Amino acid sequence: MGYLILANLLRKKIRTVLTIGSFAGALFLFGLLNVVRDAFTNAMGTAGGDRVVIVSRVSPIPIQPLPIAYRDRILRIPGITDVTSLYVSPGFYQDDRIFIVQIAIDIENHRSLYPEFLIPDDQWAAFLTDREGCIIGEALSRRFQWKIGDRVPVKSALTQFRALEFNIRGIYTGRQPGLDTRQFWYQRRLFEERIPAARGSAGWYVARVADPARATEVAKAIDQEFANSPRETRTSTENQFAAEMANQMGNIQFLVLCIGGVVFLTLLMVTGNTMAIAVRERVGELGVLKAIGFSDGAILLLVMLESVLIAAVGGGLGLGLAKLFTLMGDPTRGLLVSFHLSALAAASGLVLAILAGALAGLLPAVSAMRLRVVDAIRRA
Repeated sequence: MGYLILANLLRKKIRTVLTIGSFAGALFLFGLLNVVRDAFTNAMGTAGGDRVVIVSRVSPIPIQPLPIAYRDRILRIPGITDVTSLYVSPGFYQDDRIFIVQIAIDIENHRSLYPEFLIPDDQWAAFLTDREGCIIGEALSRRFQWKIGDRVPVKSALTQFRALEFNIRGIYTGRQPGLDTRQFWYQRRLFEERIPAARGSAGWYVARVADPARATEVAKAIDQEFANSPRETRTSTENQFAAEMANQMGNIQFLVLCIGGVVFLTLLMVTGNTMAIAVRERVGELGVLKAIGFSDGAILLLVMLESVLIAAVGGGLGLGLAKLFTLMGDPTRGLLVSFHLSALAAASGLVLAILAGALAGLLPAVSAMRLRVVDAIRRA
């Protein structure tokens, strides 16, 4: 049967190649969409389960600062073991189109609150002793070819786009894949020195809770502490916060599902039409196969395997090209948290392609199975 399948596929080489190409193109697109989706959702999967984020209640995203005096009040709330403040601002390198996430951090406890970010002790020590020092993520280092010891100018809207120069004292990595290694950390004391208007304020706070199971309860206690104050807070677990930030970019999951559905239906129509034509062209041959002893089930299997083989080859080729594309490097130059095609996404795409091939070949295969020998020879 293998010889028959191969001979039938090679009968119309151009048609077979084009059908395989349609699968390859569709699955290549499917693979890249999953890469982008994973990049946006990885932050939710790597968020700390024992941390809560405190932002201003007024703003849906943390753009309105909170008083720095809130830090000690948060630390006194039962269930909180540690608190740090962050001030995130957009930075720009070389020109206004090259964006960097700049974060002014509290050097006293930032490292202990984020143990998933790995920094060599000597690099951290060098950072602490350099007022103009900074620590960058591994992805940011690759993006700009920066290395330890470089002095880099970064502009910010907070400094009216005046460039501030920093000394790179360390490069952090992630304990597990998918962690954000695109950040640019510098000391809060330099931030307050260079931007006097920001003194006495924090972009938002991150607090560690003693019992992750009580994180929601502790979050409510924090908001109650600052209820009816000039700057009320909105506290959520870090997972919820990451999900909210991802949703600011739109529903990526819904987009992938919609495009995946369109791809699936398109493949059904293209492959179904191809197999229907192939069956009509071989009516006489199918009649001969039945006459010499091929059963209805064998004819059904023959046509189905042709369709599934086209789908598997085309789908595998498209996913392979998508994987190769990701191995060539991130075309966004570090704007995405990660840029790789996971094994689960590739397997899902291949299953989708095979399912499309099976469904597309089902009707032509049933038609061939029901064909009577006399009718087949008459129509040949």
